[in-house]
Amino acid sequence: MNPWETLRYNVSVMGKLGLSSGKYQGQFVFLIQSTFAPADNLMELLLMIDAAKRASAYKVIAVMPYYGYARQDRKDRPRVAIGSKLVANMLTAAGADRVVTMDLHAPQIQGYFDIPVDHLDSSAIFIPYIESLNLANLTFAAPDVGSANRIREVATYFECEMVICDKHRKRANEIASMVLIGDVADRDVVLIDDICDTGGTLAKSAGLIKEKGARSVRAFCTHPVLSGKAYENIQNSVLEELVVCDTIPVKPGCDKIRVVSTAELFAIAIRNALENKSINSLFIKSRLQNKK
Repeated sequence: MNPWETLRYNVSVMGKLGLSSGKYQGQFVFLIQSTFAPADNLMELLLMIDAAKRASAYKVIAVMPYYGYARQDRKDRPRVAIGSKLVANMLTAAGADRVVTMDLHAPQIQGYFDIPVDHLDSSAIFIPYIESLNLANLTFAAPDVGSANRIREVATYFECEMVICDKHRKRANEIASMVLIGDVADRDVVLIDDICDTGGTLAKSAGLIKEKGARSVRAFCTHPVLSGKAYENIQNSVLEELVVCDTIPVKPGCDKIRVVSTAELFAIAIRNALENKSINSLFIKSRLQNKK
């Protein structure tokens, strides 16, 4: 059992078994639960929050490495639910006093809450990994226009160039066309995204970048949803590797996928929340300021 699984297991046992004894009255209670698959795990988290509140816990903090339904963040067509807002309402109604999560699909989701939200950035994990690769001609790529601001921050940290893959979708999870904005000839390109679902976007982006003359292409993704033919798409792509966080369990079998742990990052955030300290040092903007 790795450190993250141990941490989650211990807190889950505390939430399910220990709260009813009254042992945690007046205490901070951290409930760690990724909502994937979202329905069952979300319900379990809500029940644990309710149990903690009824056991007179002082503060209940929901630690959600992966926030389910985050992609349902707006009404982009008639008669659709805004699932991420509904989840925020349910967490608050259940009695959560704070939420700690990582790489929401849209940072604006924090505005759905009337309680504090600590929105962690996986760049704190990815940057040391990228530095260890010692890539000479490093260039960062955004898999879509919406990721441009985030990629620009990372590119600024490394003082290197960035490019953008502008895609047009025919329907959900199906890309109709894609063009590359920028030059990648003889470059080692790193794609960064928040969610890898079917792997289609990353595979197509990597193929396009390679066609334009890149020397190597690798991808970093926070949440490995990896549905449908994702493992096959990644394995058959030109990607050197896909580095993902352990916010969602990954099946074995694809030798291109590397998993990095988020345990230490969340442990620091939990400790700082307990001691009422800032988590500013965990963000790339803080790293940029220190660099200057």
